[in-house]
Amino acid sequence: MKGVILAGGLATRLYPLTNATNKHLLPIYDKPMIWYPLQTMVKAGIDEVMVVVSGPYAGHFIRILKNGKEFGLKNLSYAYQENPKGGIADALILAEDFANNQPITVMLGDNTTDANISNAVNSFDDGAVVFLKEVPDPQRFGVPRFDKQDKSKIVEILEKPSNPPSNYAVTGLYIYDNKVFDYIKQCKPSDRGELEITDVNNFYIKNNKLRWSELDGYWLDAGTFDTLLAANVYWAKKKNPEVFTKLINKVTRH
Repeated sequence: MKGVILAGGLATRLYPLTNATNKHLLPIYDKPMIWYPLQTMVKAGIDEVMVVVSGPYAGHFIRILKNGKEFGLKNLSYAYQENPKGGIADALILAEDFANNQPITVMLGDNTTDANISNAVNSFDDGAVVFLKEVPDPQRFGVPRFDKQDKSKIVEILEKPSNPPSNYAVTGLYIYDNKVFDYIKQCKPSDRGELEITDVNNFYIKNNKLRWSELDGYWLDAGTFDTLLAANVYWAKKKNPEVFTKLINKVTRH
């Protein structure tokens, strides 16, 4: 199993922070954001990873991640997405040669989680697995519609629906077999002008090859100012609880 981390895009929701560097290199407590998905991959036993980058700060990744040895990676590769507004699926197709007809675990570079996905990675055989998490604001995400008689089955995924059919979000974490690239090539740009990963997942649903797993643990995408702050608070508290508590008490006294 190889891993692909998608770290492109322009992150306009985080201007002016992203005038200085790529969103995925902004700090989450004591590490750049991109370290968290890399650590998730390594913890799952994945030691060959491609990072897909784009935009004017693509070169910053090499200075931060180098050749990946610091993380225990056997191989760290990079790919450049020409159109940073092309969408997630447009970025993923750049990993086709890297995947070499083998399954891949895919994670968005702004996702932070302490869940261990090694069981799902090690037991994967074919099709696709999407990881879900119950959230208070599902309208920001791809949202699954479950079969009314069998919640273990997803019948459709809707992209950022105004009336979500469930409170679950499709997180930015997926496992795909080698058919994923054929499905991407069949996708057409959405109204946003992007190749949507939701359309790719719906191809798997139509072929009865999509399964889902709920992430057990913390998960948050740090793509907005509020979620960036929330992610910093969580990881600071998790990694250094005594210092965090003292700091919060000191701040609240003022």
